[in-house]
Amino acid sequence: MNPSARVQAAIEILDLVIAAARDDGPPADSLVQRYFKTRRYAGSKDRKAVRELVYRAIRRSSERPASGRSALLGVADEDRELAALFDGSAHGPESRRDGEESSRAAIVPRWIEAELSPLVMPEELPALLERAPLDLRVNLARTSRDAMAAAFPEALLTALSPWGLRLAADTKIDDRPEFADGLVEVQDEGSQLIARACAPHGDQTLIDLCAGAGGKALALAAAAPAATIVACDTNRDRLAKLAPRAARAGAAITTRLIDSGREAAMLGDLAGKADLVLVDAPCSGSGTWRRNPEGRWRLTPERLERVARLQERLLDLAVPLVRPGGALVYAACSLLAREGADQARNFLGRHSSWTLQDVVFDGGRADGPGRLLTPAHDATDGFFIARFVAPC
Repeated sequence: MNPSARVQAAIEILDLVIAAARDDGPPADSLVQRYFKTRRYAGSKDRKAVRELVYRAIRRSSERPASGRSALLGVADEDRELAALFDGSAHGPESRRDGEESSRAAIVPRWIEAELSPLVMPEELPALLERAPLDLRVNLARTSRDAMAAAFPEALLTALSPWGLRLAADTKIDDRPEFADGLVEVQDEGSQLIARACAPHGDQTLIDLCAGAGGKALALAAAAPAATIVACDTNRDRLAKLAPRAARAGAAITTRLIDSGREAAMLGDLAGKADLVLVDAPCSGSGTWRRNPEGRWRLTPERLERVARLQERLLDLAVPLVRPGGALVYAACSLLAREGADQARNFLGRHSSWTLQDVVFDGGRADGPGRLLTPAHDATDGFFIARFVAPC
């Protein structure tokens, strides 16, 4: 592929990403891979160059662009060499038309600015789009961090989680024996700290109410191998990924698929039995924009309102599961006050007999009834975490 053809390929992929963001379709990474599966003529250098162009355009535009061409013209506005490739040559993009508009450069969508936690100051915004490192969580039930640090000499020890190692963003570990043997799992340090906030120990009964593919449940099992862990979710496909991961890690985790709308009835046998319930709730995903920058294009005021109502319902659903004196940990991978401090305050308003308890990890900043981790302050994904204790 010549340079102009690479630009045209990036435009075509960006059109797919924009449509997927509008229609809740596949993520950008999947679309890039799918595009090149049917274009075998593109070499590895071509694929890398096109992917870089795609993500330059995605990271630059906070609002969903009108088209892939508009998105890439925005990049060209700041890059003369790229602008020269809009030359109308064969297999390349047509020349720029007089008055043709390009996408606006911004980090955060305008409507989101007022929703951000007050802790996320303007000078912190660029960190929301920096490339994230690859963090590993060491499976302490089977090995030690020192042993894994020796196995990954290129890794740094994570600053806040005593379970973690940090590698460069592009590191591949799928073919490493330590990964195949379940000695390490890929997990952002902030996500590890959610499990730390649960303070798992002994033979507790722990319920992960929104387990997804089970990353937090696996962390709980590694920290407390004797605990009874029940991982629940309404998404069959995501929950199905946990069983092979648990087998690889040597973790005993019970999975429970819950029908949406019938959660209370299907969890009735667990009422009052949990020492801790973790509600790592579905959210805006604003805390992971550095990993999924097109997430800004997917988020709308209506979607934010829907997930905020769901978070409230899940917190209330968790309450009867907790034994007297037990704990509930609420987490959201979000930097928005509505999903964080406001959600936690509202919970305490609805359940006035519950009390707030400090979380047990270093890092983050106090944000109302909880703590907020941010990429700029903590070098983690963005998470709000709060811990509540049930009345005795």
